[in-house]
Amino acid sequence: MNSLAICEDDGYMLEKLEEMAECYVKSKGLHTGIRTFVSGEELMQESGAFDVLLLDLMLPGIDGVEVARRFGGRSRIIFVTAYKEYALDAFDVGAVHYLVKPVTKERLFLALDRAREQLGQTGGRTLALMKNGGFERILTDDITYCEVFDHRLCIHTADSCYEYSGTLDMLEGQFDGRFFRCHRSFLVNMAHTLSVDRGTAVLDSGDRGLVSRRRQQEFMRRLLVFLKDEVTGWES
Repeated sequence: MNSLAICEDDGYMLEKLEEMAECYVKSKGLHTGIRTFVSGEELMQESGAFDVLLLDLMLPGIDGVEVARRFGGRSRIIFVTAYKEYALDAFDVGAVHYLVKPVTKERLFLALDRAREQLGQTGGRTLALMKNGGFERILTDDITYCEVFDHRLCIHTADSCYEYSGTLDMLEGQFDGRFFRCHRSFLVNMAHTLSVDRGTAVLDSGDRGLVSRRRQQEFMRRLLVFLKDEVTGWES
């Protein structure tokens, strides 16, 4: 994490967030440049991107959601707000975390850990794939779904597909509870699942995975539990 920006219109909260962020950087032995902004307009004047944005959701003028869309894909977003009912807005822009004020150092440190994990800087869990006599590692967080196709196992991320010999049974045992076997030929990452529609899981990559009629009820139950835990995790 080379750069971090904090955008908060409340002067006291801005100062506290900066103090806690500096404490985090020091505790991790990082060399991170920290900059502060008091409005979305001021932040959006920056031509470059920041690795991580601590962003007040309810900014005057240009709100935090609009700012997040401006930096989306290039920055990891952590929303800070007094309004927990806007958590779904954070889902829409792919926020890493959602902190409800007052923010404690422990909760902020957890959020920054998650942001760095997405940046690939904390040794996030990986899957090693054998390829041409060597191997390649991919972050399990990046995997959207896996499928068996034409007797080949295909592991999909948002922008790539990795094919190799193997079975979903073997692969399923290497994943955590975010992954669900919704069909004998499909294993989906619930963290990338937007909805279930007419027997298919709709993923944030635009892809769809089959959901068998026998497993649909359990998949919906697991998905709702997962989403509830994710929102709760943002608040705790």
